[in-house]
Amino acid sequence: MSGLSTWAPGHGDPQDDARERRSGVRNASRGDDARPEPAIKLDGAGLTFGRRTLWHDVSFDVQPGEFLAVLGPNGSGKTSLIKVLLGKQGLSAGTAEIAGRPARSGNPNVGYVPQQKQLDFHTPLRGRDLVRMGLDGHRWGIGRRSRAITAKIDGLLDAVGATSFADAPVGMLSGGEQQRLRIAQALAGDPSVLLCDEPLLSLDLHHQRVVSSLIDRERIARNTAVLFVTHEVNPVLGLVDRILYLVGGRFRIGTPAEVMTTETLSELYGSKVEVFNVGGRLVIVGAEDNHAHHVGAGE
Repeated sequence: MSGLSTWAPGHGDPQDDARERRSGVRNASRGDDARPEPAIKLDGAGLTFGRRTLWHDVSFDVQPGEFLAVLGPNGSGKTSLIKVLLGKQGLSAGTAEIAGRPARSGNPNVGYVPQQKQLDFHTPLRGRDLVRMGLDGHRWGIGRRSRAITAKIDGLLDAVGATSFADAPVGMLSGGEQQRLRIAQALAGDPSVLLCDEPLLSLDLHHQRVVSSLIDRERIARNTAVLFVTHEVNPVLGLVDRILYLVGGRFRIGTPAEVMTTETLSELYGSKVEVFNVGGRLVIVGAEDNHAHHVGAGE
């Protein structure tokens, strides 16, 4: 497929330098000789369903401690990328690796934060029980019990600000509170990679910011690589190191300043797309879905 390219981060951008100082990572294209093994690596990756190509010849890596946002219209393959890295979806071409090994299901190096969906009111779990599943697996019954495990669960609850509702039934908690618990659950196994699939969906603006900042704080503290699929870039715009943008089988990857421009998105979509910065928020007009996911309607 024509028009595919991988954009590397630019040089000398003060915002880029600030991101590097904050995150402690350097991007793969900067020419560092002693770079660590990538936490995530795709090489020539393609995904096709029948005659439909979601993406083709996608190659990029994510370094330990790096925050990569994945954007694109509905149907561009964002969630499919998460499934590939979780080992739940095979590639049509190329390879996908986590910490130097093929992506596989049940990888303890991978934590997963799913889309925010309200748990049923009658779910017979407390907050701490949901977090414990990150250690015991998603199964019912009594899990492992020890002082060390209890202390670890308590530490995770404290880290995400969930101690006050740790013993409350999860079905009675708000969407934002439930999502805090899901983040703690995803971090329970001390993963080197955190995959987040639309974790801000259905959250109000305040909780979008809270959840985004929480993920970023834990990323920095643990040097965890984060791949963050989202429809709304603004809550994470000041946090991300790079953006992977998928459209119609094509992609661009680079810093926000490189990717989120009128020129780049117009080329990617093959039609006129305008990007405006309004009070520090990006407003994008003319792309598929009317880009309501970037405008942040109603905020």
